[in-house]
Amino acid sequence: MKVVGLTGGIGSGKSTVAKIFEQLGVAVYIADSEAKKLMNEDESVKKQIIELLGNDSYIKGKLNRDYIANVVFNDSSKLLQLNAIVHPAVANHFECWKSNQKGNYVVKETAILFENEGHKQCDYTILVSAPIETRIQRILKRDKTTREDILSRMNNQWEDALKIPLADFVIYNKNIKSVENQIHKIHKKISL
Repeated sequence: MKVVGLTGGIGSGKSTVAKIFEQLGVAVYIADSEAKKLMNEDESVKKQIIELLGNDSYIKGKLNRDYIANVVFNDSSKLLQLNAIVHPAVANHFECWKSNQKGNYVVKETAILFENEGHKQCDYTILVSAPIETRIQRILKRDKTTREDILSRMNNQWEDALKIPLADFVIYNKNIKSVENQIHKIHKKISL
């Protein structure tokens, strides 16, 4: 079964694209959601996070996302160490999930596909791209956050200019109709 990596910077519209693939009957694995579940439920992962970031990483046994985000998005070495804990656990979980899917291909949606060389485990890659200001406005509407926090997170991801040459397909997220048309064309090519 083919694996299609789906990525894009924060606020680019990855979730919208993933939903459209699901509507086409394609199984979609949302790596960020699964990572959060593993960080909350997998005792080995939890123990390693506490060792790395301290007891404040969890409140009453649940992940303290605000605390962790504040630490790792302001300390790139801590972010790398956290990723070294979480990414292998997610990769193992994905392989188990994939073995239970049907169809020609599955989509694995992840924010940092190229940054962590995850694209090397994919048959195809799709990058969702949108203008930075559009992305910032989407995130401000969606999340309780500040422009500064958004920019800090963006600074921990590669710019689209670095990702475009690595992507097999680029979806330019201007409007929903255009996105749907681009996805249908990609789906046809991948399904062959």
